[in-house]
Amino acid sequence: MTDLFREARLDQPRQPRRLRLPQINSESFGHFAEAFARFMGTPQFILYMTLFVGGWIALNLGGIFGLRWDPYPFILLNLAFSTQASYAAPLILLAQNRQADRDRLAVEEDRRRATAQKADTEFLAREIAALRIALGEVATRDFVRSELSRLMEELDREDRRRGRLESRPLSAAGLRGDADRLDGRAGEPGRRGEPGGRKG
Repeated sequence: MTDLFREARLDQPRQPRRLRLPQINSESFGHFAEAFARFMGTPQFILYMTLFVGGWIALNLGGIFGLRWDPYPFILLNLAFSTQASYAAPLILLAQNRQADRDRLAVEEDRRRATAQKADTEFLAREIAALRIALGEVATRDFVRSELSRLMEELDREDRRRGRLESRPLSAAGLRGDADRLDGRAGEPGRRGEPGGRKG
């Protein structure tokens, strides 16, 4: 009696009774929808459908083996087409939604990569600008090349001069003549600070 009174109370809302529907794996069903939509967009599907419709009409018009289950105007065939269309449209929409989700993820990934590439490009641009500013006070390549060329020319001239000095013949008579000239200058009177010279 108490339980019946508790169930019949009007001051408390009744608990809703939820109908438990069978759980469907959305991923597997999505793969099936995509495969079905992909098959419907192929020439094979059109060929198979044409053969099926032609055979259906031929059998029902000719009455082969006495089989005429759908006489003209082919109401059963129209019902089959309507049923197929009613199922094909949601499956195609489901496949399109899945493709749209993949495209959205791809666009987001491309946007993220573009943002990262833009940041990297800006960083490299700043680094290049800093290097240009730092290299403004450093000798340029043309300046270093000109200085090296000038030094090489000076070294070549020095080598040629040394080569001419080394290639000059030194004879004994020449050496004696040079020694006599040096002795004559040493014994010449009148040199200041030398013996025999004239004093002021």
